[in-house]
Amino acid sequence: MNVAELVGRTLAGLGAGTAFGVVGSGNFEVTNALRAGGVRFVAARHEGGAASMADAYARISGKVSVLSLHQGCGLTNAVTGITEAAKSRTPMLVVTADSAGSSVLSNFRIDQDGLATAAGAVPERVHSAASAVADTVRAFRTARQERRTVVLNLPLDVQAQPAPDLPDVLPLVPGPAPMRPDIGAAADLADLLIAAERPVFIAGRGARGSREPLRELASRAGALLATSAVAHGLFHDDEFALGISGGFASPVAAELIAGADLVVGWGCALNTWTTRDGKLLSPYATLAQVDLEQGALGAHRPIDLGVVGDAGCTAEDVLSELGDHKAVGYRTEDVAGRIAAAGRWNDVEHDDLSRGGRIDPRTLSRLLDDLLPAERIVSIDSGNFMGYPSAYLSVPDELGFCFTQAFQSVGLGLGTAIGAALARPDRLPVLGTGDGGFHMALSELDTAVRLRLPLVVIVYNDAAYGAEIHHFGDADMTTVRFPDSDIAAIGRGFGCAGVTVRSAEDLFAVKDWLAGPRDAPLVIDAKIADDGGSWWLAEAFRH
Repeated sequence: MNVAELVGRTLAGLGAGTAFGVVGSGNFEVTNALRAGGVRFVAARHEGGAASMADAYARISGKVSVLSLHQGCGLTNAVTGITEAAKSRTPMLVVTADSAGSSVLSNFRIDQDGLATAAGAVPERVHSAASAVADTVRAFRTARQERRTVVLNLPLDVQAQPAPDLPDVLPLVPGPAPMRPDIGAAADLADLLIAAERPVFIAGRGARGSREPLRELASRAGALLATSAVAHGLFHDDEFALGISGGFASPVAAELIAGADLVVGWGCALNTWTTRDGKLLSPYATLAQVDLEQGALGAHRPIDLGVVGDAGCTAEDVLSELGDHKAVGYRTEDVAGRIAAAGRWNDVEHDDLSRGGRIDPRTLSRLLDDLLPAERIVSIDSGNFMGYPSAYLSVPDELGFCFTQAFQSVGLGLGTAIGAALARPDRLPVLGTGDGGFHMALSELDTAVRLRLPLVVIVYNDAAYGAEIHHFGDADMTTVRFPDSDIAAIGRGFGCAGVTVRSAEDLFAVKDWLAGPRDAPLVIDAKIADDGGSWWLAEAFRH
């Protein structure tokens, strides 16, 4: 056995989730060792797509995913996806070959540790045959317990060294331990809730998995429930849930959040997107924030109370501090009626712009929400279109939504949707993407077809980079407008089913696909009407 084989088998023994990548000479042996150890490997067509697959798989499965890469250019091809994962605190292990120490003139040689650091990931390295297991365990532990994206470099000369056998017993690497808050801080938050008349909870990424304690606390305190975009679905079907806070918020949700006298962010940064640059927060509201990281408290705006602790544990401790206290607060019959009548964008009337062979993106999204099975997992690419699938397509829970927007890069959507689909094969995978992002990621359609995924790819096609069209107004748009391509035909060329949608009637073809075997993806080329700049983006550009 050599070091490459030992590292692959060690990761398998530690319980690594699915591995993704593009295999070259530098990562050939370690990838086969992963496979031999029982880890599933998914071959992507491009390292960038593989990175997004691994990112999404880890977010939805809760397991540490593996991204396997060749040295140098294999790593650089994946950097955008790695940066997205790092910014999102995705527990992902990037296993990448590296040039041998003596190969100072190698074409592949770059500063891979420096690149990992620049992307926000944690650089690690296998130093020798003697330390290979310890180095690999350390990298895996950092990814799992600290929720970090780790780049584990495997120099070619070290990979080739003869290695000892895999130990009979590997260390157990449990998930991150729950962190209880200081009891005084929990009491202070309880006092704020008792004093509040209109409290609102906004739950973010750090609150995923804490649905029930937060719902119970909100019920006792009379609080309304909202989420940041990444936690969409956390409070699905709760009668006092407002959906997504921020740019995607419905008018009723925005009004109720702005009317709060206390806003508590639970594992939520309260950043510019979630608060509309602070405009959703009343200047008279008290702000509290609960987070595992001390540095996250007050990072985006001043707060009145910061609590270091796990969202679920903190909610439980605050409940204990409340004792018998039970408040109506914001949970009145009037508020419940307003949320039921118009709390979701699907319930908000709009002037249908469908005409001239183009469909209103709001009409399209609303109809697809009704048509597609409720047990779905929705992934979102970046662009002018993204508010429509985010706001209109409902999801059953927070594991039904994968939102890779921490780096705000166009083109990550298709890889994201594939990784999410593999993490939850029991749900229909759905991707919302623009024509720009679709074309950037096109090669991974082959991966989706090869995996026989029942993936619904909704392409909001305006034949442009729509955000720039609407941001720069009357400027010369030659550089951001393109000839209208037949995206349905492109999909069929890869082996997908393809349908062009110009009106509501064209969606009957989607219904037919849903009734069939679903053994290949469906690409919906939706020729969308000009929306004048989506509402959420117009709000963002005012910041």
